[in-house]
Amino acid sequence: MKPPTRTETAPAWHLDGDALVLRGDWLAQEGSTPPFPSDALAGTGRSLSLDMAGVGRWDTGLIEFLWDVKQTARTASIVFETDGLPESARKLLGLLPDRVTEPKPIARRGFRPLTWLGGQVLGVLMETGILSSLLAATTSGGVRAVAGRARMRGIDLLANVRDAGPAALVIVSVVNFLLGAILAFVGAVQLRKFAADIYVANLVAVAMVREMAAVMTAIVMAGRTGGAYAARIATMQGNEEIDALKVIGIPVADYILLPAILSLVFTMPFLCLYGCLVGMLGGFVVSIAMLSVTGPGYLNQTLAAVALDQFVFGFVKSVAFAILIGVTSCRIGLKAGRSSADVGVAATTAVVTGIVGVIAVDSIFAVLAQAIGL
Repeated sequence: MKPPTRTETAPAWHLDGDALVLRGDWLAQEGSTPPFPSDALAGTGRSLSLDMAGVGRWDTGLIEFLWDVKQTARTASIVFETDGLPESARKLLGLLPDRVTEPKPIARRGFRPLTWLGGQVLGVLMETGILSSLLAATTSGGVRAVAGRARMRGIDLLANVRDAGPAALVIVSVVNFLLGAILAFVGAVQLRKFAADIYVANLVAVAMVREMAAVMTAIVMAGRTGGAYAARIATMQGNEEIDALKVIGIPVADYILLPAILSLVFTMPFLCLYGCLVGMLGGFVVSIAMLSVTGPGYLNQTLAAVALDQFVFGFVKSVAFAILIGVTSCRIGLKAGRSSADVGVAATTAVVTGIVGVIAVDSIFAVLAQAIGL
């Protein structure tokens, strides 16, 4: 036999002199809480007491009603006495503010170019300082690794070297081969007008060794490896793995950043040299197919056009590109948010920053090469 259900009594209130009398069940979920008019206390004395003898069940609906009463009494300079309330209800009512605070209007910001410029400059200086500290910590970790005192696992370094080196050979080969072929094709169209077909080999060799192989390989690595570094570290940030390493006392620079950056520093020069050879091969294929150039002639022109200092210059640029991509990608991953969307944002930011940074650094190297006479 089912127990009898309780019949809800509609909430009601009335003023009995200086007393507010409440009756019924004050339940917000029933949606029947009566309003309290703003002029209901007109003619009331200096204080207002509360009679809850007839109140049955109650919840936040009663607190809401009493708060309206409290606001009205405060406006009319009447003391609202809550002695008749249960202790729990009195505590809930005490948590509410004494008055309704109107939200402040949102101030419209005017266009302040100097303020904006100053903020951007401060942001750039702050990021430069952080990147410098990160690079210094990584360099220190590298020195300790040579001395055998770094907290870097050899298996992590080997895994990063494999991902940044052998695993990238296919895409580096395709890009540089096609780039060498394009240079040879464009050069053939122009040099053929002057019966200087053989100098296509010079054009391809100098362009690939001095500029294009290092730049295109760095751009490929920024999109492939730099984005992967940023996404991996951002995922670790979201999973609180970075926080766990800090709590344990393991330096993040030694355990995570150092293997990633060193792997790029080790593999980028070899990939650059490999890209030069593949690019020259692409130019050779196009020259043999389109021009009256023999294989030995193309090889002799290539060897005569490229001096050793050109390879050294490309080698130094590739190391600088590797440090730039590694440090910026790791920094972007470390400052990423903790949601899954932030992982994609970090990867995209790392790719864009790496590509733009490579081109900017290459322009600086071009100016330096002109200054030293290379």
